Amino acid sequence: MKRSILKMTAAGLCVVLTGGSIAFAANALQGQESSPKKETETAADVSYSEAEETGNEKDETVYVLAGADGAVKKIIVSDWLKNALGSQTLRDRTELTDVENVKGEEGSTLDKSGVRVWDAQGSDIYYQGNIQKELPVDMAVSYKLDGKDIAPSDLEGKSGKVTIRFDYTNRQYEEVEIDGKKEKIYVPFAVLTGVLLDNDVFTNIEVSNGRLVNDGSRTAVAGIAFPGLQENLALSEEKLEIPDYVEITGDAKNFKLGMTITLATNELFNDIDADEFNSADELSNSVGKLKDAMSQLLNGSSQLYDGLSSLLEQSGKLVTGIDQLAAGAQTLKSGAGDLDEGAVSLQAGAAQLSDGLNTLAENNESLNGGAKQVFETLLSVAHTQLADAGVEAPELTIENYGDVLAGVIASLDTDAVYEKALAAVTSAVEEKRNDIQEQVAAAVRKEVNAKVTAAVEEQVAAQVTQAVKDTVTEKVVASAAQMDMESYEAAVKAGAVSEEVQAAVEAAIREQMQSGEIQQTIEAKTAEQMETQDVQKTIEEKVSEQMQSDTVKETVASNTELQIQKAIAENMASEKVQEQLAAATEGAKAVISLKTSLDSYHVFYQGLQSYTAGVSKAAAGAGELKEGTNSLKSGTAQLSAGAAELSAGAVTLNNSMPALVDGITSLKNGSMKLSDGLKELNEQGIKKLTDAVDGDLKGLMTRLRATKDVSARYKTFAGADAEMDGQVKFIYRTESIGE
Repeated sequence: MKRSILKMTAAGLCVVLTGGSIAFAANALQGQESSPKKETETAADVSYSEAEETGNEKDETVYVLAGADGAVKKIIVSDWLKNALGSQTLRDRTELTDVENVKGEEGSTLDKSGVRVWDAQGSDIYYQGNIQKELPVDMAVSYKLDGKDIAPSDLEGKSGKVTIRFDYTNRQYEEVEIDGKKEKIYVPFAVLTGVLLDNDVFTNIEVSNGRLVNDGSRTAVAGIAFPGLQENLALSEEKLEIPDYVEITGDAKNFKLGMTITLATNELFNDIDADEFNSADELSNSVGKLKDAMSQLLNGSSQLYDGLSSLLEQSGKLVTGIDQLAAGAQTLKSGAGDLDEGAVSLQAGAAQLSDGLNTLAENNESLNGGAKQVFETLLSVAHTQLADAGVEAPELTIENYGDVLAGVIASLDTDAVYEKALAAVTSAVEEKRNDIQEQVAAAVRKEVNAKVTAAVEEQVAAQVTQAVKDTVTEKVVASAAQMDMESYEAAVKAGAVSEEVQAAVEAAIREQMQSGEIQQTIEAKTAEQMETQDVQKTIEEKVSEQMQSDTVKETVASNTELQIQKAIAENMASEKVQEQLAAATEGAKAVISLKTSLDSYHVFYQGLQSYTAGVSKAAAGAGELKEGTNSLKSGTAQLSAGAAELSAGAVTLNNSMPALVDGITSLKNGSMKLSDGLKELNEQGIKKLTDAVDGDLKGLMTRLRATKDVSARYKTFAGADAEMDGQVKFIYRTESIGE
C-alpha cells in the first residue's frame, strides 16, 4: 500500500514537472569533422552554453548505439543550426569529427580560435559527425533468469522467469550553493525506455514505473525514470521515491528480444515556470490548516464518544441529574462546532486535491503533443535515412508510414532489382549497337577479303604457272627435238615424233616445273601480279560485291546480335552489378528493421494516449471526492445544529427517558464507528500526504528552482558558440538478442 501511494505520488510529480510541450528535431546520421574541445567546470566534461538571445539556435540529437548490455559502441551527433535571422554566416563551435553537411552544399571554414564559420547564405545548416566522449547519462542493462544473473548472449533460447533491468546513472551536475553549502545539483534528465515483447515468448509481464499495452500478439512496455532528481530534491525515499531505473519481469519461453529505444532529455524541466515556486508559504499554510482540521476532527469524535458513554451510564440518574445532562449537552454542542469547523478545512483540502488533478489533466494535451512530435521526428529521420540510401519514397506520416515502408521493402526484392539492373545494362549496350555493328562488319569484311584474295591469288598463280610452263616447254622441245614449238606441234600431229620422244619431252617438262628454281619463279611472279593495281582493284570489287550479298549481311547481323548479348552478360556478371544485387537484400533487411522500430514506438504512442485518458478519469474521481466532502460538511453542520437543540431540549428528556436511553445507545455505537473511520482516514491519507510535503517546504522549493536553473544551462553535448541558444536530446538503441 505504501509503495503504491509513493509511486502514484512520484508519477504525479513527474507529470507536473512536464508542463509545456516537447519539441524534437532529429537529422540523418552522417559523418562530421572535429572542432577543439571546450573545458567546463561540471563534473562530466560536457559544454554548457551561456548564450545571449540572438534568435539563432542549435538543436542537437545524440544517437547512442549500444550492445544488449547497454555498453556504448558508437556515438553519432546530428546538429541543426536554425538561422532564424537569415544571417549570411553562422558561427558554430563543436567537438565533432568527420563533420559533413547533410542537407545542402554550404561550406565552412575554421578561424584561428577554432570556431567553424558556415557560409549559410540565409539558410539553416544541417550537419552530423562522430564523437568519443563520456555521456551525461550512463545506461546499464542487466538480465536475470530465475533470480540468477546471466549474460545477454547466454539468454537466447532460454525459458524461465526473466528480469530485465535498465539502470540509469546521472553524471552531469553543477555545484550550487544552497543554504550556505555547496551541493551537487544534477541536470534533471527524464529517461523513457520502450520495448516491444512478443506474446508467444513472454507472459505475465510486469514493469516498474511504467505502463503495458497488449494488442493480443505483442505487449508494448514503456517505463520512465528521473536519475539524480531524488538527490536534487533531498527527499527521503520513505516518504517519496523518485525512480532511477526501469525493471521488466515476465515468464519467457525460448527467450528472444528485439532492440530497445531510450530517450533522455532535460527539455521537460526547461518548460517549468520557476515563478510558481514562490507560493511555498501559501502551500505550507494550507498543509498546516489541513493537519489542524484533522486534529480537531479526531478530538471532536473522541469527545463525542466519551460524552455519549457517560450519558448512557448516567441515564438512570437522568431525572435527578438533569443539570449534569444539560452541561454534557453543552459540551457536545461545543465538540460538534469544532467538528463542523474541521469539516470546513477538510472540504478546502479536497478542493485543492481536485484542482491539482485537474491541472494534471490539463497537461494531457501537451504530453500527447510531445509524444506526437517525437513520432514525427523519428519518421523524419527514417525518411532522411531512406533518401541517403538512394531510396525514393513519399514523406512518412503516422498514418502512412506502414504502407510506404512495405512498398519500399517490396521494391528492394532481389528479382525486381535484377530486372532493373538488366534493363539498365541492356539500354547502355543498345546505345552502342551501331559501334558494335561497325566492328562486326569490319571483322567480317576482313574475313571476306582474305577469302577473295586467296581465290584471286589461286587464279593468278594458275596463269603464271601456265606461262612459265609454256616457256619451259619451248626450251625443252628446242633442246630435245631440235625444233621450235610450232614445228614440234606440227610434227607430233603428223606422227613424225615417236611416243618415246614425246614421253621424254613430257618428263623433262615435269622435272623442270618441279624444280626449286621454277617454283620460286612462279611464286615471285604471282606475288608481283598480286600487287598490281588491276589485281587489287579486282579484289576490292569482289569484296564489296560479297559484302552486299544477303548471306554476308545475315552473318553481320547475327554476329552483331551475338556480341550485344555477350556484352550484356559480361556487364551483368560485373562486380558493380553483383554488388547492387547483394545490396538489395541488405537494404530490404535494413528497411524491415526500421519499420519494426517505428511499429514499436507506434504502440508506445498509443499507450501514452491511454495513460492520459486515465489521468482524466482520475481528475473526474477527485471531483466526486470534492462533492463528497461537501456532503460531509453539510452533515457536520446538521450535527452542530442538532447538538444545540439537544442542549435546549434537555429539560424534556425526563418524560422521554426510555426512548432516550435507546437513542443514546445507538448514538454511542455510531460515534465509535465515526471515530475509527476518522482515525483510518488520518493514518492512510491525511498524515501521509502532510508528511510528504511538511517540513522544510521552502528548502524543497529552493532545490526545485536550482534544478530548473541547472537544466536551463545545459544546452549542448558536442559544444556550441557562446552567442547561440540550444537544446539537446539523447536516443539510445540497444542490440537485439536472438533476432
